[in-house]
Amino acid sequence: MELKLCGSEIFGSRKLLPNLFLNSIHLLSDKDSPQPCTCKGKFLQASLLITAHNAASSVVKEKLMVDVYSFQMNGTKDASPTTCYSRRVLDSIDDEYGGVVVDPERLPSNPSVFASILQSSLSQWKSKRKNGIWLKLPLEKAEFVPIAVKEGFQYHHAEKGYVMMTYWIPEGPCMLPENASHQVGVGGFVINERNEVLVVQEKHTAPALAGLWKIPTGFIHESEEIFNGAVREVKEETGIDTEFVEVVAFRHAHNVAFQKSDLFFVCMMRALSNDIVIDNLEVQAAKWMPLVDFVKQPLSRGDRMFKKIIDICIARMGERYCGLSVHPVVSVFDGKLSSLYYNIVDDKDSNCQTLPSI
Repeated sequence: MELKLCGSEIFGSRKLLPNLFLNSIHLLSDKDSPQPCTCKGKFLQASLLITAHNAASSVVKEKLMVDVYSFQMNGTKDASPTTCYSRRVLDSIDDEYGGVVVDPERLPSNPSVFASILQSSLSQWKSKRKNGIWLKLPLEKAEFVPIAVKEGFQYHHAEKGYVMMTYWIPEGPCMLPENASHQVGVGGFVINERNEVLVVQEKHTAPALAGLWKIPTGFIHESEEIFNGAVREVKEETGIDTEFVEVVAFRHAHNVAFQKSDLFFVCMMRALSNDIVIDNLEVQAAKWMPLVDFVKQPLSRGDRMFKKIIDICIARMGERYCGLSVHPVVSVFDGKLSSLYYNIVDDKDSNCQTLPSI
């Protein structure tokens, strides 16, 4: 939010504006694209001066800045007026796709101020032919949500502390990326030197699955690697330390939760400890179960996918199957370190060899 005053420091023998107001003014820089105003005269609206004198809080200061009217005074040396400019726009940065990302840390605190500046901002962004607008509203600014909706913003996604809203300016279909479409889960197939599988019974499960002994599973966290998530989930549920070996299979399902798709990665894990300490919040029981007993469970034998996963894990143990091991790589396209999962079938040192501890 910026304002430039033209020839207005002194009016007669008195200052035109109080110090509080002058301290709140930011002169426009060359990079700004202000809109000219053509108001003429030697006075400001009375409400401006009254508000300026009474500005004792941040809310009043914001109101002051919104109520300011840009003006110009006739020059003393010629008849042509001196033009001044004003701009009221939300603090933001341009993204690499021709859009705008609003700074959530510098939003106004007053809803009326926000509504006024949002309208002005949209007008300027449209005049500059911007594309998508990203507006992140923190939880403490929840009262701004209906204001943004009224201006045409739509929900994109929400987290515990904020809601993200978007506005697409050009005509035609919106080209902004959709919200995340998948949730990602992991399951750890952990086997020890006695050919026993680490299994759990969950405390909260569907009635049809009551009594089923299954491998530890869970969702990976934001910015967490698949292999790290598998190690963490096994540790949290059972207290067992493990080492990731390979991704041996993954399942892709749709409309699993809130119309989202689901990716579930089955990971072969090597046990590094034996003493079980269960998580009482999620797990009812945990134990080391002989592989033959695990396979014979009626519920697992009756489920084709469950049975296939067990078959794959057993084949991996017998060197008849090679899963996807993790390899750190850096791509020139983004310069970021990534984890690439793939198998190596022609390398004698690959993970397709016999697992040392099995």
